[in-house]
Amino acid sequence: MADQVLTEPLPRVRDKLIETLALREAYRDAYRANRDPIADERLLWRAQTFRHLVHLTPGQTILEIGCGDLRFTRRLAEVSRGENPITAATFAADADSAAPAYPPVGGAVEAVALDAFPGELAGRSFDCIVGLDMLDSADCAATLETALGLLAPGGQAVFFQSNPWNPWLRLRRRLSRLVKGTDPRGLLSRPQLYELLSEVGFIRIFAVYTDFVYAPLSRWMIRLLRNASIVAENTPVVHRFAGAILVHAQKPPRRMMRPSRPLFDHPQLRHAISVVIPCHNEEMNIGPLIDRLMELYGDYIHEIIPVDDNSRDSTATVIAGYAAQNPRVRPVYRTPPNGVGLAIADGYRAATGQWILSMDCDFQHLLPEIRDMFDRAAAGAPVVVGSRFSRHSILLNYPLMKIISNRGFHLLAVLLLRRRFRDVTNNLKLLRRDVADRLILTSPGFSVNAETGVQPLLMGYDITESPISWINRSFDMGSSTFRLIRVGRGYLSVLADTLRARYLRSGPYAPLVKPPASRNGIP
Repeated sequence: MADQVLTEPLPRVRDKLIETLALREAYRDAYRANRDPIADERLLWRAQTFRHLVHLTPGQTILEIGCGDLRFTRRLAEVSRGENPITAATFAADADSAAPAYPPVGGAVEAVALDAFPGELAGRSFDCIVGLDMLDSADCAATLETALGLLAPGGQAVFFQSNPWNPWLRLRRRLSRLVKGTDPRGLLSRPQLYELLSEVGFIRIFAVYTDFVYAPLSRWMIRLLRNASIVAENTPVVHRFAGAILVHAQKPPRRMMRPSRPLFDHPQLRHAISVVIPCHNEEMNIGPLIDRLMELYGDYIHEIIPVDDNSRDSTATVIAGYAAQNPRVRPVYRTPPNGVGLAIADGYRAATGQWILSMDCDFQHLLPEIRDMFDRAAAGAPVVVGSRFSRHSILLNYPLMKIISNRGFHLLAVLLLRRRFRDVTNNLKLLRRDVADRLILTSPGFSVNAETGVQPLLMGYDITESPISWINRSFDMGSSTFRLIRVGRGYLSVLADTLRARYLRSGPYAPLVKPPASRNGIP
């Protein structure tokens, strides 16, 4: 069906489709220019979300449907570092409207005006397609069929759509019927979007509510609303009143081929990184993770230290096979008792690189985002944390109770330490050797991630946070062993020891608040 749309579109359907797309594009740009006081910030959030969601790698091609004034195109070029060719398509009647309103930020940006869809794009293919508020109930199926035909095998599509359940939008649409300027859009609900994407032939579909930063608002409210949005987006029932619906879908096959260009930018970090990976029953994940790490960051890697925490499956056998083939894979095989905290501590002790990068086995998909962490380390940051809760992170399907416990811990930690940070408990950390050597890791379980986060702060070091994506585990990412109550007790214990060290100079962390005899590096 998609091929028919591409090669033999019916003139009547084509004309109606273009008319609808042009209307959506014009209405969206007018709203953004006249009614959204934080348009540029919102566009940056969405560009970052797109980048994290598809785990963008250099060389992948992007098609933006309905580019309009190119403000979002500029943000796409910015977050992709100008390394991804972008085709920005407008459906405006005036071809001159495809000219950039201001120069894009680096990279190859091709602006095209279409009087048919796909029009002159027929026969081309793209790795990613993105559109802002371009799916209309009048002809959404035709738009999606064409998009599917324009995607390369395994390509991904991301759409941001206005949420018809948004109470402010519903009120405004009702009031607009009483005056001129009625909202002409046909909005689709989340179930309707699911159904249409499935019927067209997409796979790996999910649609989530996002963005509670909407009118009425003022600039001083942005920070408050942005922080509250993270909680509201993941709260059952409440999330239905978000401002937008984020839609992701993939063209078959499920496994997609990604460009294999090494992401090496900083010679001062060459062969300086020890990667510590705790493993427990990860036979399906550890091999692909090692392969991808070496493929993308081989020039950075001094060694990879997979720590087998007494796995019951074939994890140890897989690790041993990699170690036999590559001398930079240097496994650690633990004996009981088990515990991720014990595994991380053993891995840190075994590491010999100038930097230590700790990560979980199921982080394979977000490896392109770790590049940002190396950038920050090369710029002088002694500790870099992959943050799930920064303003440019993406957090999808995160359990509400985990959010509440996480935010509660961080609120208390911020008050105790009188420092500002958002997420120091993620096991995605890059630590300079002089920082790692002073850590005092006492927790046998998951709360070790809190120790590796707060202890550098006790030492007086600054922590730099780098936005990452976190998407709730799918069936092929292993099973989580996180136990909220047990970990909560551990986190409270870490806070108590932090309080004793900070104000009483006692407890296991007390040595951390005293300056070392010799410190190589600036805290």
